[in-house]
Amino acid sequence: MNTVALTGATGFIGSGVLAALTARGARVRALARRVPETAGPGTTWVPGDLADGTGLAELCEGAAVLVHLASRVSGGAEECEAANVRGTAALMAAATRAGVHRIVHLSTTAVYGEGPHAGIGVDEVPPAPLSEASRTRLLGERHALDAGAHVLRPGLVTGTGDRWVVPAMAELVRRVPVRWAGGEARLSVVDRTDLARLVTALALDAHGAPAGVHHASHPDPVRVGDLLAALASLGLLTAPDGPAVPWEECRRLLAAAPGRVSERQFSLVARDHWYRSGAVWRLAACPPGPGPLARLPEAAGWYRTALGGSG
Repeated sequence: MNTVALTGATGFIGSGVLAALTARGARVRALARRVPETAGPGTTWVPGDLADGTGLAELCEGAAVLVHLASRVSGGAEECEAANVRGTAALMAAATRAGVHRIVHLSTTAVYGEGPHAGIGVDEVPPAPLSEASRTRLLGERHALDAGAHVLRPGLVTGTGDRWVVPAMAELVRRVPVRWAGGEARLSVVDRTDLARLVTALALDAHGAPAGVHHASHPDPVRVGDLLAALASLGLLTAPDGPAVPWEECRRLLAAAPGRVSERQFSLVARDHWYRSGAVWRLAACPPGPGPLARLPEAAGWYRTALGGSG
């Protein structure tokens, strides 16, 4: 099997993709700023840094496929531009020079901005990113598309290693202990395991899938109330009950109880943010799996540890 060049292999999503690729027998060459002391079967580590361009030529040399998952998800304009824009441009140029014939690039539905969004297709609303991370990831998409990439925009990603979605919801139900707009909002969510399977299928199998931008969440959106109930059933939080409270009152309650999660982030999990995502699973001939709620028990132990450590 041909070599797959991989960035972001030590991250939340990337570690899952690395496991999925090697489970399929792929030879993986992975870029890392801090190379792990040991390499699993089928994995070779390349020291380098997306932000300064080191290691990119070595990473891509002789590879048939590039899977680009690394990105800067916080920080100021210069830090985000160095990794997400200039780094992506340099990586795509290295892949082109090396003759890489297939590229899978990870982006995010956060490029669409605040919302609410209900059942939109790719770019049916114009991207309007609000953070430097999202703005520069949108700019980075253009370099990937110019190189012929499959660009994936997942929504919320849950599962083992998730330090944002479930921890944020656990904080928010303490700060706003009511039913947020009745819990009826729908969200695009995908479990890390299923997203890793999709990336792997596009990298190794989906020879006829057209390049371009694809939404990459589970095809079935998740009701906020159902997500909170599932988390409560696992003992990860206490689901709010009582009357449905409109969004403006939820905002007021949030402001009255300061914490780490911002109003904009609250909006992402309490109001409609779902994007039609069925097409890419069909193109990749990859079954989407039972859905993120059904996957939560697999990660429950990890979440309990993470929430206990943060609380």
